[in-house]
Amino acid sequence: MSSASVPPPRTAPFRMPDRLFAELATGGGSDEAVAFLVRGERARRLLLLRTLLDRLAGLPTPLTGPAETWRTVKEAAERAPDAVDALLLAPSTGGWLAHLLRRVHGTSSGGPPLWAEAGHLAALAVAASLRAGTEADLRVALTDGGLHLPGLGRAVLYPAGEGLPVADGAVALGDPAMDGAVADRSAMGGPATDGPAINDPATPGPATHGPALGRARTSAGVLTLTGQDRHGRTHTLRCRPATAPIGARRTAGERDSPGWFPLRTLTLTLADGSVSVPLDDLDPYRDLDDPVAPARLEEAEAEAWQRVFEEAVGLVAADGVGLVAADGVGMVPGRLDPAWIRAVVPWGRTALTPPAPATVVVSASSGDTFGAMVIARPATALPLAEALVHEFQHSKLGALLHLFPLLDDDRAERFYAPWRGDPRHLTGLLHGAYAFTAVAGFWRERTADPEHPDHADRAAYHFALRRLQSRLVVRTLLTSGRLTAAGHRLVSGLAATLDGWLREPVPPAALARARTAAALHRTEWRLRNALPGPPGTLRLRPDRRTWTDLRTHTFATAPTAPRTADDHLAAGDPATACRHYAAALDRDPGDTPALAGWIVARAALTPAPSARRLLARPELRQPQPQP
Repeated sequence: MSSASVPPPRTAPFRMPDRLFAELATGGGSDEAVAFLVRGERARRLLLLRTLLDRLAGLPTPLTGPAETWRTVKEAAERAPDAVDALLLAPSTGGWLAHLLRRVHGTSSGGPPLWAEAGHLAALAVAASLRAGTEADLRVALTDGGLHLPGLGRAVLYPAGEGLPVADGAVALGDPAMDGAVADRSAMGGPATDGPAINDPATPGPATHGPALGRARTSAGVLTLTGQDRHGRTHTLRCRPATAPIGARRTAGERDSPGWFPLRTLTLTLADGSVSVPLDDLDPYRDLDDPVAPARLEEAEAEAWQRVFEEAVGLVAADGVGLVAADGVGMVPGRLDPAWIRAVVPWGRTALTPPAPATVVVSASSGDTFGAMVIARPATALPLAEALVHEFQHSKLGALLHLFPLLDDDRAERFYAPWRGDPRHLTGLLHGAYAFTAVAGFWRERTADPEHPDHADRAAYHFALRRLQSRLVVRTLLTSGRLTAAGHRLVSGLAATLDGWLREPVPPAALARARTAAALHRTEWRLRNALPGPPGTLRLRPDRRTWTDLRTHTFATAPTAPRTADDHLAAGDPATACRHYAAALDRDPGDTPALAGWIVARAALTPAPSARRLLARPELRQPQPQP
């Protein structure tokens, strides 16, 4: 494909106004600041698309050529520019572009044949044409008997494994000779008329069958998808693809056609209008790396997502959209406009059973998929609200890193991150500091939440803990000598936010538990990761392993009837805790959590210099690895 087919890049550089950068540097940011980041992401997507199509020029493909496919996108954009822009800015489009570019550069090998992954552009073009109501006729790749349409859903012709793989000599369905051989599988919106039962993509497992060829035609928002199975039978699906709000009652004409599985949306009604956020369990590029199979949620699980998400958004957005900081600069850190979220990707469960855990056990995001969040649903709204704030911070910083060189990172993993069990590189530290500054702001708002007074003590603890830990990492970044001018300005803005918060009073009991939890994490981290060395240096153990920190959440609640060593330490009784830890070490000298607890409790009991030195460098007490 000639690069002239793709819009040329901007000749003038993006210049972010200083006031918008200042807003983002606080850890917050206004609608205008986020909109600027989105503009930058759009330009980056177009540049990546141009680069990709140049790299794929001449790739043999049985699908419609990229030049014709791109013309379909352009025609749709001329009629419905906003709809096509939304498609190009969809998180899964960014995931596809990044993954495919890694493949063509040789840094990733996962996925279907290269021509089939490159052919995802045709699926984008079909979706764009449907959104705009234009006409198109494209040869497309069918995976496991279906075609995913980004931003709309998945059309399924026949069960997985029944397709006629290209390697088996499938005919090109774009051949006019095929036109008279099509037997309708379903009338538009009506029942299936022939062929095997359609496979519901609820739990299909990994895609294991090679891609087959299909033909997708669009007209006035109606899709006609045709494909041939390995037995020589031709199947056709006609439908009007559309997304489906969770829980909404739909008329007979709006209900799913057989073979059409719509992208569900989480819907919110706010004072200034409604917001729809995709709950994406279908898109092959919804994950953070290689393509994945659909993992369709059961209806009851989707409804649970709607309920918990709606409550979570109420915590971070109610009376807060547009709320500005005391100095009048942008939205305060810890608030979130739900319209900024571009997709929620459910992880790890498709049904109501077993019951969802109390916490978010997994949440993740990627700089390639701005506004998307992979999240394991918790049982209640509060941990989900925290995860939404946390993950969108990563999206904001990822977009900033696409616009500005913020640091010179040699990628050496040698720094302490208070929210991780392993050493981190500087970019990881920056991401953590930016995310947890907003998390601290989220909990700060909960300390005086009149509608949820039961949150106050736990919120005070998390606010005190995260402001302390974030400020520690900010100091590491500022003294690293690796920040650029823009990076120094950003991190200095975080420091100013955190320094202001550190001056705010917190109930003494919650503050004490937070300081103790911070000391325990750092102590155990050094015991597990560090070797003795000269003061001010960090030598890493060659035998270090990952570990799970449980104390951060355990110390969030004040114990009412202390029983364990940790209970007594959290209750402010280091003497009893010290005795319990010592007994545990007598039973097992290699009990690292007990040793960390004993060091912290002993430092709380005595001001002796030896206790303070051991707290600063606990690895001096840890057995050394054997050669």
